[in-house]
Amino acid sequence: MTEPNPYADGEYTWGPPPQSPGPGPGATGAPGTPEYDFPNPTLIDGRPGTVPGYGHPAPGSTPPPGYGYPSAPYPVPTGGGGTPLVSIGDITVLNDSIVTPSGTLPLRGAVWNATDLSRTEEKIPAYAIVLAIVFFLFCLVGLLFLLMKEKTTTGFIQVSVTSGGTHHSTMIPATHPGAFHVVMGQLNYARSLSHL
Repeated sequence: MTEPNPYADGEYTWGPPPQSPGPGPGATGAPGTPEYDFPNPTLIDGRPGTVPGYGHPAPGSTPPPGYGYPSAPYPVPTGGGGTPLVSIGDITVLNDSIVTPSGTLPLRGAVWNATDLSRTEEKIPAYAIVLAIVFFLFCLVGLLFLLMKEKTTTGFIQVSVTSGGTHHSTMIPATHPGAFHVVMGQLNYARSLSHL
């Protein structure tokens, strides 16, 4: 590597050009001195270690508000104390109150209603029709594929609560045929808490 390149034409050589000693730092050309004088990113006013790395607070300092993880995974509802007993859509029932986006309602004497606005359809899937046509040519066995049925549930379950002169209603999507029974179980529990 100490031999010159035989293919070079002599106009350009690799590396920085030789520097003459001058007033600037690093211009001495002495071994071990940096070629370029860039400031150290961890130095401010010549004091080392005062600038923290990206995303980390300085040692011994208190982080700014909102730094890191929040103190609670969800905002604590105001107006009522206690732990959530049951949650139906965006309605949360606490020990002594009901928290909704419309406001906080008293639990005692609340009136609960539910309406099933969902429907379940049963139909023959498209792949069963294709299989029936393909296997119809073989011993009429393909007709058994027409017995296949597929159930799909669409729609919503509307739950409403009225208490203290305030009314709130929420819509819960129905994803399976038993969704209304699940919501009614939660609603009956909330009704029993309202009558205590």
